[in-house]
Amino acid sequence: MKKLCFYFQIHQPDRLRVFRFFDIGKDSHYYDDFVNRTILRRIAQKCYLPMNKLLLDAIKESDGKFKVAFSITGSALEQFERYAPEVVDSFRELAATGAVEFLCETCNHSLSSLKSENEFKHQVLKHKATIEKYFGVTPVTFRNTELIYSDSIGKTVYDLGFKTVLTEGAKHILGWKSPNYLYTNESKSAQKLLLRNYVLSDDIAFRFAGSGLTAEKFVAKVNAEEGDIVNLFMDYETFGEHQSAESGIFEFMKALPKAALAAGIKFVTPAEASKIKPIAPLSVPQPISWADEERDVTAWLGNELQQDAFNKLYSLVEKLSIIDRADLWADFGRLQESDHFYYMCTKFFSDGDVHKYFNPYDTPYEAFINYMNVLSDFIIRVNDEYATKN
Repeated sequence: MKKLCFYFQIHQPDRLRVFRFFDIGKDSHYYDDFVNRTILRRIAQKCYLPMNKLLLDAIKESDGKFKVAFSITGSALEQFERYAPEVVDSFRELAATGAVEFLCETCNHSLSSLKSENEFKHQVLKHKATIEKYFGVTPVTFRNTELIYSDSIGKTVYDLGFKTVLTEGAKHILGWKSPNYLYTNESKSAQKLLLRNYVLSDDIAFRFAGSGLTAEKFVAKVNAEEGDIVNLFMDYETFGEHQSAESGIFEFMKALPKAALAAGIKFVTPAEASKIKPIAPLSVPQPISWADEERDVTAWLGNELQQDAFNKLYSLVEKLSIIDRADLWADFGRLQESDHFYYMCTKFFSDGDVHKYFNPYDTPYEAFINYMNVLSDFIIRVNDEYATKN
């Protein structure tokens, strides 16, 4: 029996306000609260609330046979609580069905796994506690920011207790192999790897509008795939935000559970999928991700602007550990969000349209300058506080 695993990513960044050179050292509120609230409220009405109701209905109508998984960042949950608490309530309704799995990731959707093992572990454990607090469940499956994974990252999260990890079915890693099987971490054979089928995932996430895709056609595609399991991983904002309601995306998702179950397909959560027998170890010496044709980390760290900002931010870890002040840790977490570095991406050509779609800045250079102005102010605060400790 073919298995289908749906996982949805939910994240909302703390967007920075316009922070000018002359603000450095004078005003340490970095976030555009109005924009963050406006966007969050809009997406709640267009995506989160209607989709949560649709999924809840599908779970009830199928007697729990339809199952999904979510990874919700701590950044998003904080904004839900602040601007749209009804969204949290609707996720709690889903949690109560027992047909929904909540995954663990970095609390601030950070790239810490590429730079600081201690900060990465801190963020993972903080997110685990956050999910327990909001939904009363302990996550057992791990999904790193942007599906970033390597053998060493897998080992780190294995040591934190996660035996199942989600990542990208990258061609340059798989070679001739299919993403539609369960694999294991080459250095930790007890750790299972679920790989995104990016072709079928992107049929929904990026190519749905105007494609004429129906639930029946999509189910036929799933059944035509070789392998044991098809993993569909995508942003939850696909529904109603990236793909508008007018595209028919909600009708598609409403029809899909019934069509799949009727065709003999079984829905599973990632934790359930990990019980499938793995077919081989997978060697991933360098980090992979979901992004761009390269499926690497260059979308966030591919140019000197990004690397400069990234290295300067993480150079503060030791001082922050000594200072250990809650407000500085909170800002440090928000400044780690991968979105800030994504906005600085200078990759155009084949991937440029995707980068521009998600970018509130006119140019990557504007994103860099604004971020560095904020970071400069943050560094002054850290250094001033550090000086008082010595």
